[in-house]
Amino acid sequence: MKQLSFKNRIASNYIITTALLIFVVFFVIYSIVKFSVYVRVNNEIKAEVTKHLKEIEVIENCVLLIREEQWKTKQLNKVEVSPAFIQFVDELGALVEKSPNLKQKQLKYNNKELANELFDTKLENIAVRQIQVPLYQGSKIIGYLIVAMSLEDSVMVLDNLFKILLIAYPLIMLVLFLIARFIAGRSIKPISAIIETSNFITKDNLKSRIPLPQNKDELHLLSHTINDLLDRIENAVVREKQFTSDASHELRTPLAVIKGTLEVLIRKERKPEEYKEKIEYCVQEVNRLNHLVDELLLLARFENQRQNLKLEKVNLNSLLTDVVSRNSQAIKEQKLKCTTEFSNEVSVKTDSYLFSIIINNLLTNAIKYSKKGSEIAIHLVEENNKVQCSIIDYGIGIAKEDMDKIFDQFYRSKNTHESDIKGTGLGLSIVKRLCDLLEIDLKIESQENIGTKAILTIYDKK
Repeated sequence: MKQLSFKNRIASNYIITTALLIFVVFFVIYSIVKFSVYVRVNNEIKAEVTKHLKEIEVIENCVLLIREEQWKTKQLNKVEVSPAFIQFVDELGALVEKSPNLKQKQLKYNNKELANELFDTKLENIAVRQIQVPLYQGSKIIGYLIVAMSLEDSVMVLDNLFKILLIAYPLIMLVLFLIARFIAGRSIKPISAIIETSNFITKDNLKSRIPLPQNKDELHLLSHTINDLLDRIENAVVREKQFTSDASHELRTPLAVIKGTLEVLIRKERKPEEYKEKIEYCVQEVNRLNHLVDELLLLARFENQRQNLKLEKVNLNSLLTDVVSRNSQAIKEQKLKCTTEFSNEVSVKTDSYLFSIIINNLLTNAIKYSKKGSEIAIHLVEENNKVQCSIIDYGIGIAKEDMDKIFDQFYRSKNTHESDIKGTGLGLSIVKRLCDLLEIDLKIESQENIGTKAILTIYDKK
């Protein structure tokens, strides 16, 4: 079965609802007209009953007209004006008298119908509304006054109304469907623009944006949301291209160095000391390459992996002490003094493995960029349902113009190049990524040639 288009579905849903509503309205109209017609006929019949009860008298169990000749003349004159049929019968239903307009016809006495109740019946082939009124002498029924009125005009009116409604119903539905389809088509025109623009957008063409509708409705919000999504995708693609370019460059550099060193070694015979020196240099470059690959894998591994976090209660005092202990050899080599200042025992709910990577990277940077013989301070403070961990070094610092780029992958400030300090430029990128993952606020404060302070703010989620 072929699926309806969106605008046809909107029009169809609208028409189904409208069809039910119009059907109810037509049914109510027909019922009101029918009720009104029958009320009018019933009232006329009751008026005839009241009038004719005044024109009879009961004498010795017989029903007699007070002025029979005058009554017949009056009924004869009213044949064309009032289509009421009058008939008197005895208690057994035998005819006593009838109005001239009945001619050879006779109203049927139905002993199954209740007295004084109106009901529909037939006078030969004519539909009539009829009532049977008992006539009493004392408490004894001696006959019945039967009054009937033709329903032909009423039935014709109701039939014509029914036919009109029956013909009008599908025509109205068709017209409403076409109108609804037209309006739906105009309403979803922005969606067509969204589809057209979306089809035009490719990975090599992410500059196009969906035009925003004039009316600030749901479609305006949808278009704005998609444009924001395209902005994020474009930025992600740009970052991916930049990352790929930088990564390939960073990976090729140590490989080129190793290749060049080995090519120089095999050109001629050298002293064992020279071989040893070059091999050690190549080993350092291989180690640097391994470290770079590890950090790249770490970045890729924790890209939006919040669902894999292992959140647990972590004692930060112990964790910080362990990280400092692991870096004690590097601290000694740099002749640094590392001091820790903790306020009591501090525990937070976090991922201990990822948090230790954050602290280790920050401490490694502090060690790497500190001046020999200087100090590194680690502070841990808990207050107002939050924990702050600060790592402070008194090293080369970061230039002001470099501060907005320090979290970019492979970016290294000019101070590091001037100081000939080796690194990958991924440390702070990893720290920032993991802090976002753990919902930790990260703030870096630094002054060139004075030092750097990294502040981690963890909000307690007990």
